[in-house]
Amino acid sequence: MTAVLDLSRPATEIAPLLLGAVLTCGQGEDAVSVRLTEVEAYMGTADPGSHAYRGRSERTATMFGPPGHLYVYRHLGLHHCMNLVCSPDGEASAVLLRAGEVVAGAPTAWRRRQEAGVCRTERDLARGPGRLTVALGLTRADDGVAVGLAGPAPGRRLLLADTGQVAAEEISSGPRVGVNGPGGEEQFSWRYWITGSEHVTAYRPGQVRGRRR
Repeated sequence: MTAVLDLSRPATEIAPLLLGAVLTCGQGEDAVSVRLTEVEAYMGTADPGSHAYRGRSERTATMFGPPGHLYVYRHLGLHHCMNLVCSPDGEASAVLLRAGEVVAGAPTAWRRRQEAGVCRTERDLARGPGRLTVALGLTRADDGVAVGLAGPAPGRRLLLADTGQVAAEEISSGPRVGVNGPGGEEQFSWRYWITGSEHVTAYRPGQVRGRRR
């Protein structure tokens, strides 16, 4: 990593810088590393698509805390999604980590994915927010866990490295996946992905009733 990422900045600034970054979870044989290929920014109380839009709650407390921690929630009771909290303490912006490419620890990622459901191709190991958390071994119990930005750090479960490595001309942006209502409008085109990557989810608009992040 060339420099430590300043996560006290808004999620819309941080999100593109996370593309190409490598997130490692665990150590030794349990470690899995994923190169992030797709993310979405959520801007807290200023964003109608955010879980934090209506203010702090027991569920969203981590989002209102200091930057550099994971906000993990269970989506529709089916799978977990993780966000990296940004901005100063109290502002609740975060970046949803949507998809990535497994670059180390593939056997462990395969085992976790197959235990959780069907996984047929390497492309799908971490392509999608629920698959990503399964591949890394993260659950709701990891809500609030700190992410190391400079390491290696003994005992640190999560480490983020190689941020800001993708050039602006290699990044695409558009509406966020599955967000309806005001948060799904074109002005909230805060989904970012590495152009041409096969490890990116397909876009789908929000349904009649959406979930806020």
